Amino acid sequence: MANKLVYVLNGPNLNLLGLREPDIYGHDTLDDIAAMLEDRAQTLGMEIDMRQSNHEGHLLDWMHEAQSKGAAAILLNAGALTHTSVALYDAIRSIKVPVIEVHLSNPHAREEFRRHSYVGMAAKGSIAGFGAKSYLLALEAAALI
Repeated sequence: MANKLVYVLNGPNLNLLGLREPDIYGHDTLDDIAAMLEDRAQTLGMEIDMRQSNHEGHLLDWMHEAQSKGAAAILLNAGALTHTSVALYDAIRSIKVPVIEVHLSNPHAREEFRRHSYVGMAAKGSIAGFGAKSYLLALEAAALI
């Protein structure tokens, strides 16, 4: 039996993890998170396709691709686009692949504008506030879908 494919999509500025505001986002880089996910995915019988872009359109295209490739789930950390993108909301609603919203920090404990999530309004669920472990928790949730 083939492994379940999970797309892990990361939005603007997440390429700077480990450098950008480590007091909020931690010291783990996106490569560190990818390595953790790969290790855990193997034990869960899953395959990870992890990507990052600073461009909203890439995230939209990759969500459509995930559907066409038969992905089991999408873990989406849309960064600041979480709070602004109706296009991401529409894309999540337009595909059948379950999307799990992921955040390193807890948006509800931060600035007021971060407390609104277009992604969360359309996603199957949200995991936030556990640093890099938020991704691992989201992967565990994806394994249950």
